[in-house]
Amino acid sequence: MKWCVQVLNPSFSQLLKSQNTRSEMAENGLLHHGKVLTVDTMNPNVKRVEYAVRGPIVQRALQIEKELKEGVKKPFTEVIKANIGDCHAMGQKPITFFRQVLALCSYPELLEDNKFPEDVKNRARRILQACAGRSLGAYSASQGIELVRRDVAQYIERRDGGIPCNPDNIYLTAGASDAIMTMLKLLVSGEGPSRTGVMISIPQYPLYSAALAELAAVQINYYLDEEKCWSLDVSELRRALEAARKHCRPRVLCIINPGNPTGQVQSRQCVEDVIQFAAEENLFLMADEVYQDNVYAEGCQFHSFKKVLFEMGPEYSDKLELASFHSTSKCYMGECGFRGGYMEVVNLDPEVKVQLTKLVSVRLCPSVPGQALLDLVVNPPQPGEPSYGTFIKERSHTLEVLAEKAKMTQEILNQVPGITCNPVQGAMYTFPQIQLPPKAIAEAKEKGQAPDMFYCMKLLEEKGICLVPGSGFGQRDGTYHFRMTILPPTEKLKIVLDKVKEFHQSFTEQYS
Repeated sequence: MKWCVQVLNPSFSQLLKSQNTRSEMAENGLLHHGKVLTVDTMNPNVKRVEYAVRGPIVQRALQIEKELKEGVKKPFTEVIKANIGDCHAMGQKPITFFRQVLALCSYPELLEDNKFPEDVKNRARRILQACAGRSLGAYSASQGIELVRRDVAQYIERRDGGIPCNPDNIYLTAGASDAIMTMLKLLVSGEGPSRTGVMISIPQYPLYSAALAELAAVQINYYLDEEKCWSLDVSELRRALEAARKHCRPRVLCIINPGNPTGQVQSRQCVEDVIQFAAEENLFLMADEVYQDNVYAEGCQFHSFKKVLFEMGPEYSDKLELASFHSTSKCYMGECGFRGGYMEVVNLDPEVKVQLTKLVSVRLCPSVPGQALLDLVVNPPQPGEPSYGTFIKERSHTLEVLAEKAKMTQEILNQVPGITCNPVQGAMYTFPQIQLPPKAIAEAKEKGQAPDMFYCMKLLEEKGICLVPGSGFGQRDGTYHFRMTILPPTEKLKIVLDKVKEFHQSFTEQYS
């Protein structure tokens, strides 16, 4: 026994000494472990996410702006960002009625101010009465304020010619992006060959490819027809679907109408063909309709998928599962920062609907000021109310100016040899094809860049114009594009177009 104690005691004292030494090292900052979160240990799906709209070009544009402020000499005096559909940042004016009501909702003491029209005050009171504690600062129900959901349902019924809309099928969201991501979370499942495949248009809005990468879903590309003004052909949908079935389980079809980045507006026949295809192939249909008021081209008209679905009769309207999305960020509103939007679900399994409500409850609720704004969008001033005249004037002016700029953009770009631009039928962007000399393509590849990224980066460095390369949206192999918003004020948009024209001509000469 003594022998055992003599052997154990030295070990115990050594252990105490070791612990004391580690404590001293920790106190002196000498004990170091590797970081828990590194690029190697982080979620690998996040590393696959790319979002071109705010990618390397934009980061470099911000650096150049900083350099200009610091006095660095450039061949231009400002960076003009035509890369993103941020309406108010581009100079679009907010709608007076919206801002007045939101001001009163945010600071109710203003309800006593005689400067505000009575309909503005009445609307603010109505919204505040629907908020917990009569405050925009309180949480709402996770699905959204009931009053706003009822108003959204009535708006959809008016838009769609009286087709019923149940407020219980409306989910208020932080813009459309939040809702799209939520639905994809519900839809993506399985492993290997049974992993969910999601069909998205090419060119596409990078939200979709980014969301699918984050969720490890399978992206199924179907191509829009550039030769036919970016039209959608069901035969192309079928080709993409059959090819995808060899390696995944296609379950979802995503449509953007009016189109981003391509600006096309689908005909009613096209919408009907898509619905028929989705029903035949048992696909869940997601309709991104955030640009529904942005239709400019003569003969074009927005047709909601919900309306066409029900007009096709119960064979389709009782069967097809549909989620459609709208937002306060686009159209004539352009209120991107408020993050207001909604999603309507049709024919959703009741048990899945319970899971959807649970999922949205995790984030507590969408922005309450955004919900208040959405309520004003779907229920604007009515004839006979004091604010009606100003509202109609501002709304009409905004959409008329956008239509003029859409036409001007197409006309000027088509004057440039080597640039081909389809008509901007709707939305807020143009997606012209650019012809690049072989030498430029070769130099881009040497630098490890996509050729249109190389082009857009040089345009930024030489002219101060920030556009997004088409490779960030997807395009057919061997073609090159850029996306440009039509939002800058008319005079500034002319400057952008002139600089693009000058640059493309000099770029072509340099590499010919």
